Amino acid sequence: METKSSDFCTEYSLSAEENVELLKQEINEAAGLSELFKALADETRTRILSLLAKQELCGCDLSYLLEMSTPAISHHLRLLKMMRLVSSRREGKQVFYRLNDEHVSQLIEVAKAHYLEGV
Repeated sequence: METKSSDFCTEYSLSAEENVELLKQEINEAAGLSELFKALADETRTRILSLLAKQELCGCDLSYLLEMSTPAISHHLRLLKMMRLVSSRREGKQVFYRLNDEHVSQLIEVAKAHYLEGV
C-alpha cells in the first residue's frame, strides 16, 4: 500500500536549475563533513573536546576526569588528532592536548548552544 507524503514533491521539476553547478560544488566540499560528524558522534570524544574547549589538559587529566583508562583515552585522542580536531605538545613525560584551532572551539560551542535550546 502506497501512501502520499505531504512533505515531498508530488511531481518532478527542478526548482534550483540556475544554481545547479554551485549546489553540486557544495556537495563536493561537504563530502568530508560526514567523517567529522562521525568523530563527534562518539560521546567520549565529545566529552574530551568539551573539556579541551575549557583548557589544555594532559592525557592523565583526561583519563582521571572521564574515569577511563589511559589507553582508552589515548585511542580517542589519536582519532581526534587524525581528524585535526586536537593537537598536542610534549612537556617532559607528559603530553598536553588542546583544540586544534578556533574553528573547533566554535563548533563545540555552537553544538552545545543548539543542544541546550531544546533542553
